[in-house]
Amino acid sequence: MNKKILHILEFDQIKEKIAQALATSQGQAELQHLGPVTDKARIQKWFDELSEFGHIVQENGPVPLSNTADLTEILRRIELDASLSSQEFAKIKKVLRLVNETRRFFEQAVNVSFPVLSQTIDKFVDVGYLLGLLQVIDSAGALSDTASDKLFSLRQGIKKSDADVKKILSEILAKSQSSLTDSIITIRQDRPVLAVRSDSKNKVPGVVHDMSASGQTFYIEPNRVVQLNNDIAQKKIEEKNEVARILRALAEAIKPHIEDIRQNTWLIGQIDVLNAKYRYQIMAKATVPSLSEHKAIKLYSARHPLIDPKVVVSNDLFFDQTLDTIVITGPNTGGKTITLKTLGVAQLMAQSGLPILAEIGSQVGIFTEIFADIGDEQSIAQSLSTFSSHMTNIVSILNQVDHKSLVLFDELGAGTDPKEGAALAISILDFLKSKHAKTLATTHYPELKAYGVESEGVENASMAFDLEQFRPTYRLVQGVPGRSNALEISKRLGLDSTILTEARGLLTEDEHDVNVMIASLEQKNQTLTESVNRIKVLEKENNLLHQDLTKSFDSFKRDREKELNKARQEAQDIVKVAISEADDILKNLQEKSLLKPHEVIDAKHQLGELAPDIVDLSKNKVLKKAKAKRGLKPGVEVLVLSYNQRGNLVRLAKDGRWEVQMGLITTKLSEDEFEPIESEKEKQKTKTRAVKKTVTSNVKAQLDLRGTRYEEAEKMLDDYIDQALLANLHQITIVHGIGTGVIREMVRSYLQRSRHVKSYAYAPQNAGGSGATIVTLK
Repeated sequence: MNKKILHILEFDQIKEKIAQALATSQGQAELQHLGPVTDKARIQKWFDELSEFGHIVQENGPVPLSNTADLTEILRRIELDASLSSQEFAKIKKVLRLVNETRRFFEQAVNVSFPVLSQTIDKFVDVGYLLGLLQVIDSAGALSDTASDKLFSLRQGIKKSDADVKKILSEILAKSQSSLTDSIITIRQDRPVLAVRSDSKNKVPGVVHDMSASGQTFYIEPNRVVQLNNDIAQKKIEEKNEVARILRALAEAIKPHIEDIRQNTWLIGQIDVLNAKYRYQIMAKATVPSLSEHKAIKLYSARHPLIDPKVVVSNDLFFDQTLDTIVITGPNTGGKTITLKTLGVAQLMAQSGLPILAEIGSQVGIFTEIFADIGDEQSIAQSLSTFSSHMTNIVSILNQVDHKSLVLFDELGAGTDPKEGAALAISILDFLKSKHAKTLATTHYPELKAYGVESEGVENASMAFDLEQFRPTYRLVQGVPGRSNALEISKRLGLDSTILTEARGLLTEDEHDVNVMIASLEQKNQTLTESVNRIKVLEKENNLLHQDLTKSFDSFKRDREKELNKARQEAQDIVKVAISEADDILKNLQEKSLLKPHEVIDAKHQLGELAPDIVDLSKNKVLKKAKAKRGLKPGVEVLVLSYNQRGNLVRLAKDGRWEVQMGLITTKLSEDEFEPIESEKEKQKTKTRAVKKTVTSNVKAQLDLRGTRYEEAEKMLDDYIDQALLANLHQITIVHGIGTGVIREMVRSYLQRSRHVKSYAYAPQNAGGSGATIVTLK
């Protein structure tokens, strides 16, 4: 898009407002490159990222961005093998730490999904390794003593020698007070010295490094510390060389990862700009518009971002698909130019991925070019008049315009003879209409009012004026041309009635009728506007209510999921306890040599009691109806199929099973474990089924798990082991097949933890090999 429109519409000043919310130098650099594009998919992605970012911040708080330095020059110097200071490495470390914190923030974000933004977040490169290397640089930018063993030894030696020097000098200070002009240790030529009186310089033997201007004081390094200071100086040289070596090694280690660091810094800039957009959106009460398929524009309560929010007037502007041209007519000082700029700025901001200052529901088009001729274009340098300058600009626009262009003209045709200017303006608008360019033009020529009424695809508009307050309202009124208020204003200002009467008489009948018609249209438009405003208020309230309900529903779903997870965990704990207790019950049964029927029934009852009462099925109406059809009720005599014994129903438990009394024993049974005894014929059928079940319930010494799913196989194995124990089987075979090994591994794991298994091993090759396991039970 042409750069001139960015200057005319002051796009850089808008970006400066967004820049106030930036935190990093990387964000500053990225914002500089921000500008309008024409790729609809790219713009939509920017908007989706902004919306997702807003949801993340609302649920998880602000992104932990902080001030960072620009690494461009530092990274380039590493590539050139130039020397870097420890402070420059500290700047790299700070950026890499911010990368880690930013990645962690998005990874740990809860209660929100962000599929579009994730495409950007996933591009971050893990920099943990580099951060580990840079731990030798502290937050102040100094190299840590522990960066190397040699550096640690040198610095410890320097500290010890410094302490020895201070101790010796302190002793000399205490003994030679009368020979000194000052009782402090000072520094001359990087050496610690004492200020000795000139007449006592021989009393403190040493090296003279300086003398006062008056000659009364000599700065002497006592001989006792000269060698120590020489050692310190030597160690400092070695320390400097060691620091340089370590920093070179760091640069060499970082060099292969330069592109990864650049990638991360670019991404930090993207996130920072996104954060700044969101903060601007909240501060300016901006919204994300939808994108039109056919250049249609719908702006609700649009405002110009560079006008003080306390005084700016919002306007609706509707530029639908069938409309090519809007002509705003009427006198000057009514806000026509600001309306032009507001439309242009909204389009520039939206096509740059920025939220616009308009209400929810607004829509923008996608234009490859936006042209404008606004303001005083007089060129002193080229000795061109205002009209000539405007026409030069308009000619350039007309040579470039096409059906994907948006054109903004302010006071089209002004600066020349009114008749010729109006004719020229109409011809230009016709040319743009033939190109199907979207055009918004302002003019004060009355001839264009008729053009707006008579021409297809053209609509009149005007800026409302408050006659009672004698001031413009700056509100756009579409569908109604502007009318001159000169006579009415003159009357209110006290102009002689005779003059006004003569002026009205000079108006043609058509001109009078047009003014009356416009006044009527304005009144109807005012009524319609009030109705629309009421509808908009209701719509806004409904939108807010919808947002609140959506947020509450999402919160409810999250809370429900938390409770379900909690219940699942509790259920797992109960199952673990139940399995343990079941093992104990079966072990006790196994230890008895002879099992009586009532003991088996009692054991089964104990197992049944382990199951928790989760759902009160006794209150289920459908279940009650099904049970009523079978005639099940307390007191009914039933036959327990598993043991071929009679009993009586006692009551229906909450878990849907019946308590059955069999002699002295009471147990819980599901409906498929017993049958009601209703007649002799039915009794005979029940006995037959019971006998068949007893015959078929003989436990085999082999279980085949092939072809079963994991969970089903695990349950079958658990049930089979219980049956084998009850049947006093000593050795069993589990056929699990080879396959992927999942079922085989499950069997091995189960047998390993089971207290009832004495030993287990794969079957011989002729009996299945590793596809079957032979188990010896205790």
